[in-house]
Amino acid sequence: MNLPEYLLNILKNGEKNNVELKTARNKLPSTLFETICAFLNRNGGHIFLGVDDSKKIVGINPDKITDLKKDFANLCNNPQKIFPTTQLLVKEYEYAGKKILYINVYESSEVHKSNNKIFDRNEDGDYDITNNTALISQMYTRKSSSYAENEIFEYATLDDLRSDIIAKARQMAVNKDVNHPWQYMDDLALLRSASLYEKDYHTNKEGVNLAGILLFGKDEVIKSIRSFYKTDALYRESDTDGYLDRDDIRTNLIDSFFRLTEFVKKHMDDKFYLEKDERVSPRDKIARELCSNILIHRDYTNPFPAKIIISKKEIKCENANRSKMIKYIDLKSYTPYPKNPKIAAVFKEIGLADELGSGIQRITEYSKLYSNIPPKFKEDDIFATTVYLESNNKKKTKKSLEISGHRKVLYDFIVNNNGVNRKQINNYMYPLYETKNEKELNEKVRYILTDLRQKELIKNVGTDSNPIWIKK
Repeated sequence: MNLPEYLLNILKNGEKNNVELKTARNKLPSTLFETICAFLNRNGGHIFLGVDDSKKIVGINPDKITDLKKDFANLCNNPQKIFPTTQLLVKEYEYAGKKILYINVYESSEVHKSNNKIFDRNEDGDYDITNNTALISQMYTRKSSSYAENEIFEYATLDDLRSDIIAKARQMAVNKDVNHPWQYMDDLALLRSASLYEKDYHTNKEGVNLAGILLFGKDEVIKSIRSFYKTDALYRESDTDGYLDRDDIRTNLIDSFFRLTEFVKKHMDDKFYLEKDERVSPRDKIARELCSNILIHRDYTNPFPAKIIISKKEIKCENANRSKMIKYIDLKSYTPYPKNPKIAAVFKEIGLADELGSGIQRITEYSKLYSNIPPKFKEDDIFATTVYLESNNKKKTKKSLEISGHRKVLYDFIVNNNGVNRKQINNYMYPLYETKNEKELNEKVRYILTDLRQKELIKNVGTDSNPIWIKK
């Protein structure tokens, strides 16, 4: 992918308080995570690998790209290199025939360390403030005032949290990673490791923060500290009709996620798509991303209730937001920033969300499969997402006719033989798969036939007992 123009403009302006250029021809720079730590602790920033201090694009050795990306992902999860650990995307671009890696670092709600040192950022670069208690105190104060999820409730105890939901989260994390450290921790240790129980070194207050209470709190505790908190899920046939179904959700974020996704899936048709010959449900993918986004990225100081409104034509999602701009989002130039990094981190640990910024990309990807209409995202004080459920294009588009892999093989077999029955198809297709399981093979072929038929590329002119498949 070519380097986008907006990133090229940032690069051309050279190093600044929020821009760092590093050569990294064959390996990651030794100071990379000092810069990441400083950006996380200050206002975030842009890191370009493959560019020297004079803004000259020197490029990265193409043979080393894969190793560098893998090393970076591993180091992001290494608490010795960066603590608390973080999830950052590294993107590969090309400019003038040379490879560049780009990392967008968000402003974190936490104070981070690299190699047990705290770094901050100014115009001169990264600097170590580990032994400067005044600057560290200022940093904690700044972050606690910027992120509502950091608010500490010193009188809240473990008895105010639901131990069953903590246990559920622990098990979900272990299901995702059998070596996950949460399996060896008691509830308090788990909360501390997720930065949900912490100490404010400016005020000396210690306890469960807002993120921890929203994730694991008992309903009455959540209500006592955020009386306006709720998420409204609504279904109606059209804009002029009354609501036919509703779920007024006022519980912890984990249970809220599952109730919301079930509500969304209940009122969406379950179409399917074959992705690398595996069945994928765009409905389930869309529901997951919509529901995690509306819970993770909400401004919990704003009484505006989060809403998911479903009709026959579309899904509209709205949530309070601390916007940095007012505009419709262009994915080509969009730079995501976290609203509640601690809540987002827990959702990622338990498998309910992925990297920052991946949600709207996945919604876009699977919306095109579901209705062939791209969704809309509007950044404003009320963040709005619209996903269209009915396609306005009744004709087959070129994209819908694009087939590859085993689908292309089966389609060509049907066309070249002027119609074939299921036994002939099975005899032809089964040897192409590694598995020898008869049931699994039958399912794979059936999915492909159904997909080709839905694309109106083939049709059945036989009987139920002896189907004959021909080109449509």
